[in-house]
Amino acid sequence: MKNLRRKTLAAASAVSLGVGLAVTGGMAPAAAAAGPDTTYLVLAPQGATTDKAVARVAVAKGTVVAEYDQIGVLVVRSTNPEFATDVAGAGVDSVAATTGLGSAIDEGETVEVDAAAVAAAAGDPTGEPMFGQQWDMPMIDVPEAHAVTTGSANVVVGVLDTGISSTHPDLTTQIAKDKSASCLGGVADTTEAAWNPTTSDHGTHVAGTIAAAINGRGVTGVAPGVKVAAVKVVNDGGWIYPEAAICGFIWAAEHGMQVTNNSYFIDPWELNCRNDARQRPVWQAVQRAIRYSQSKGVLHVASAGNSNWDLAHKNTDTGSPNDGSAPEEEREDLNSACLVLPGEAPGVVTVSAVAPTGKKSYYSSYGLGVVDVTAPGGDTRFRTNGVSSTLTDGILSTTWSRSGGDGWGYKQGTSMSSPHAAGVAALALSAHAGMTPGQLASFLERTAVAQPCEEGVWEPRPGFPATCTGGERNSFYGAGMVNAYNVVR
Repeated sequence: MKNLRRKTLAAASAVSLGVGLAVTGGMAPAAAAAGPDTTYLVLAPQGATTDKAVARVAVAKGTVVAEYDQIGVLVVRSTNPEFATDVAGAGVDSVAATTGLGSAIDEGETVEVDAAAVAAAAGDPTGEPMFGQQWDMPMIDVPEAHAVTTGSANVVVGVLDTGISSTHPDLTTQIAKDKSASCLGGVADTTEAAWNPTTSDHGTHVAGTIAAAINGRGVTGVAPGVKVAAVKVVNDGGWIYPEAAICGFIWAAEHGMQVTNNSYFIDPWELNCRNDARQRPVWQAVQRAIRYSQSKGVLHVASAGNSNWDLAHKNTDTGSPNDGSAPEEEREDLNSACLVLPGEAPGVVTVSAVAPTGKKSYYSSYGLGVVDVTAPGGDTRFRTNGVSSTLTDGILSTTWSRSGGDGWGYKQGTSMSSPHAAGVAALALSAHAGMTPGQLASFLERTAVAQPCEEGVWEPRPGFPATCTGGERNSFYGAGMVNAYNVVR
């Protein structure tokens, strides 16, 4: 992600399509007028089944496209403009239209590596020819970790993103195809074409950082011995809708993934406020999906965001909504009820980004008690004090484009730091099987290398000031830099 104001940055094993049940007595008929085809989240009361909610959807002239009975959530489509009113009643706790609730993925700039240079470097069969350009890997002791283990193929990391190129030479052997799916529209589609990228290389870049193969070509990932699963939650327009993220969390839970990487944010507002009538059902549904997947053994790792924002002291949101659904508005006097999803959800490991210097990247958001750990995300501006960009100070990984196909290139952002932490988590599980998500999160923190605060105002690029607070655990780096060797030795 390049800026939190253009956020990337968030299915069950059996999905019900077009479900309709008999109408019970006492329900009011739905409005007859037709409106635009709209997607809704319909929530049953906590702990209840969706049976009554499904019946109410039918009478309100809606169609259930996905039923997540595990968490009491339905994804519904309807052209009834009064659907939200008509569906209310016994068996329905809350309802929200997801129109205008999509978040644009923050692509950032991809700088491709020249194909001739890759070919010339590929003559070394003993290692990865481009590893010398991966300054991020030695920073977290990946070479030392690989001397112990490169990871276990029994560990699967779900990449909730734009899809992964299944033809990439550094990834084709790394993808758990039987666990991959597209979750667009809130409905799982397991066809390979569906979960491959169509407009964006963001997910392919993230996947390479986690698990690019050691094969004498290109780059290596943090944990090249593990598998990644493509869980596509970003549509061709670059938008992430709540129903796709919910599907992704449930899909990961039901298909044996132990870790997911989430380099995105749900909702077009920088903050999802639980005390906002429109946003609250989204928060509830996403929380249910996260909690359920955690109960199934999934640890979620998420990026902190790229607004250089102190997430522990949020007061005003000036750039939302950012999806064009309504004019941007300034929301003031915000409080702890307003959080970033999924990064600030309970139990999620939130990751900030550092430059090649090991210092906070100019763009990285931060926050005492919010950021858990830090990892390399790149900073292409620190050498010139913001005047120009040194592209090789970004993160080198696998790429894909519609015009050029598979390749390698640089990106920067907390979208790039999060998969480093996810890869380290995968190595930890490979070396120490059986840890619960809570135990794994704690282990990542205990094995991290503490990073001290910078004194005074930190401003490596003019216009991006930040002040670090805390001691050994602080607002910039949390418990410290993730360390691949520490988790496997």
